[in-house]
Amino acid sequence: MAETSKNRPDIDEYMMSIAVGVRARANCLGSHIGAVLARDGHIVATGYNGTPHKTPNCDEGGCGRCSNRDEYPSGTGYDLCICVHAEQNALLSAARFGITVEGSLLYSTWRPCFGCTKEMLQAGVLGVRYGEDWEPKADLKAEYDRLQSFFPEGVSKVDLPEGADSHIPGIQP
Repeated sequence: MAETSKNRPDIDEYMMSIAVGVRARANCLGSHIGAVLARDGHIVATGYNGTPHKTPNCDEGGCGRCSNRDEYPSGTGYDLCICVHAEQNALLSAARFGITVEGSLLYSTWRPCFGCTKEMLQAGVLGVRYGEDWEPKADLKAEYDRLQSFFPEGVSKVDLPEGADSHIPGIQP
């Protein structure tokens, strides 16, 4: 029995490995992100990035930005993108099924953006654990850090499971 407990992942590693599994459902032609909302060590909702419910997926032409990536350099065309972020989808899935997320932690394979951070704070999420780092442009970093400082349980990096360190399948960041 001692051998088993030596290999048992801690709760952050466990939840992050599930977020990596959730990410496999993402249909975005760019990034694949997975998110898990957990309260008291139990999963309450999951989400991955992709087009809204009951709309064509990215690989079916559902998102104009994804379908025409050569027309939009990295970091542009987001006003055209209809994809919902993984963190948003986790929050919205919980809302759809009447599940309270207040007091939860969010595990994401990628550090959440400004918008997702605001939404999680508004929903009462206590903290964020992320796998891959994302930072805004240098002139916005101080405000991003200030916004994320409002999570009572903080924002911290958790190592992704071995071999799962890319948000784009087959491409290392």
